[in-house]
Amino acid sequence: MSPKTRLLCLLLVSTLSACVTLPPPSSSPSPPAAPEELTGTPAVAGLVTRADRALDAGEYNRAAEYVERALRIEPRNAALWQRLARVRLAQGNHGQAVQLASKSNTLAGRDEALRRDNWLIIAEAHELAGNAAGAIAAREQAAR
Repeated sequence: MSPKTRLLCLLLVSTLSACVTLPPPSSSPSPPAAPEELTGTPAVAGLVTRADRALDAGEYNRAAEYVERALRIEPRNAALWQRLARVRLAQGNHGQAVQLASKSNTLAGRDEALRRDNWLIIAEAHELAGNAAGAIAAREQAAR
């Protein structure tokens, strides 16, 4: 292939690739998993159910207590760490929400949906804290 033909092919590929667009990622995390989807342990499922009820009632401290108790039973459960991150975000504790969602990501393994939602929690926490650059970076991670 001549250099002129290679250059023409390269230009054509570059031009066509610029036309490809991806749909924007959802800007909010998915609703949390149902308690029975989190674990096989009935005690943890019960605590998560109580935490969800407390969160819905605006009783954030009580919700945090239930999730923390569940984490004492299953400390390596990434979904529980995410649940606690959601509670801290609802409490307005943005820094802890970021830390807890990051901890969930370290435990999430190959669960891409959980990791994506963690990044969206991190983005929302940064946004609420006034850190636009951090929010943008986290949304970019969520889109990967």
